[in-house]
Amino acid sequence: MSRVIAIVNQKGGVGKTTTAMNLAAHLAELGKFVLLLDMDPQGNASSGLGFTKNEIPYGIYEALARQKRLHDVIFNTTHEGLRIIPATANLAGANIELVDMEDRERQLFNLIEEVKHAYDYIIIDCPPSLGLLTINSLVAADELLIPVQAEYYALEGLGQLLQTINLVREHIKPELGILGAVITMFDKRTKLSGDVMDQLYQYFPDTIFRSVIPRTVRLAEAPSFGQTILQYDPKGKGSRAYERLAMEILEKHNN
Repeated sequence: MSRVIAIVNQKGGVGKTTTAMNLAAHLAELGKFVLLLDMDPQGNASSGLGFTKNEIPYGIYEALARQKRLHDVIFNTTHEGLRIIPATANLAGANIELVDMEDRERQLFNLIEEVKHAYDYIIIDCPPSLGLLTINSLVAADELLIPVQAEYYALEGLGQLLQTINLVREHIKPELGILGAVITMFDKRTKLSGDVMDQLYQYFPDTIFRSVIPRTVRLAEAPSFGQTILQYDPKGKGSRAYERLAMEILEKHNN
């Protein structure tokens, strides 16, 4: 059964794209057929997999604008079993253009339905905002994965995100699930204070992943070489952390 997971947090710089790219790569490495969908106009997941904005002829924007079929904007990556729908520079205007569309919150959902059967996992990298592109991603998803940076102010804005999720459940998609929160950029030397962890458990009582993503230079460097951590530093602690996260997600889905 195919699963669509949106990786969402409207706060920028929390490791959202790093998580989208590397989770997708590790799921593919574990034998799953994976499609990564870059819904962020910054296009960092696309460039992180070696696709530069100026060289991409078309991507998710062209499918949303009905200039192309979704099948025509899916590209192979250098990872076996991992494909991508990239973000082109045009995607920045989509938030405005979607406003006048009928059934505007369901545009991405309708597109994904065409290809969903062909993949084990579709991973959506959401923009760092709560605009229409993110709403479309939430409606298209079965479940949400929320990266939370390991720092005191990381919980700011989580209430707003959960409010948006509840509105989507209330008005459009009651069955939208939260797969869990994953702690990113964790630095053992600066231990997370106990009350931050307590607060996080209040937000997500049953759904904090055991896998914690460390803050490492290699994870930060990999995208500038157009590579995932699996290609750039396969034996490093960043790669091992994302492998554990992928295995934990598979375990959840098998139970």
